[in-house]
Amino acid sequence: MHPPSPQLLRALRTSISPNCSTSAICTQLASRSISPLARVTSSSLTFHRYNSNDARPTRMIPRAHSAKPSSRDRGPPSKEDTQTDFGALNVLGNIPAPTTAIDATLDTGFHLDNGVKITGGDGVFLVGGEAFAWRPWQGAEAGKNSMVNKKGQFEVPEHAWGILDLVWPRPDMLIIGMGETVFPLSPETKRHVNSLGVRVEVLDTRNAAAQFNLLATERGVSEIAAAMIPIGWKGR
Repeated sequence: MHPPSPQLLRALRTSISPNCSTSAICTQLASRSISPLARVTSSSLTFHRYNSNDARPTRMIPRAHSAKPSSRDRGPPSKEDTQTDFGALNVLGNIPAPTTAIDATLDTGFHLDNGVKITGGDGVFLVGGEAFAWRPWQGAEAGKNSMVNKKGQFEVPEHAWGILDLVWPRPDMLIIGMGETVFPLSPETKRHVNSLGVRVEVLDTRNAAAQFNLLATERGVSEIAAAMIPIGWKGR
């Protein structure tokens, strides 16, 4: 068998190779065949140099201060009548304290302004300018511990407030001092006192004594009453 002639091989190559009609189309096809990564040149990348001067804060100039005075002497005292007298702002300074004001609270009692001393662990009930020894736990088997119920609330029987039924006019507010700390007042006790037309405020005994002295001086002993347990009682 004879090999193909050179003319036959040339004709076969011409029929197999793509025929580009124009040089522009061939150039476009050649450019599309190039990889996208090859199109990126080093000239298209832009590098920014960090300038440390841009982040440097502006220097603040300290404010000029006046020189420190050599002495504390501010000159002679003012004799003007318009000068404020802070001592005159105490509007209760010239009002005498009530005789039932509490001078001292003790672990086992109280000392009043009129010289009366309540000792022996008794509480005190102050109403209408009078002072009474108060034992709200009397008659209970648990004694003083019975004043705190199972829910941790301060609760005493209704007869402990019986003195409020005897006075008239009744006080506007009753301050209850609960010994060393404060316990929440039981809803039953609060409801009973409020039913008598008396508001209730609960505090520890030290603050209750100070509150009573202030309000009784300002509003009078007929408006403010107090029932307090000695500070030695700590509850359960």
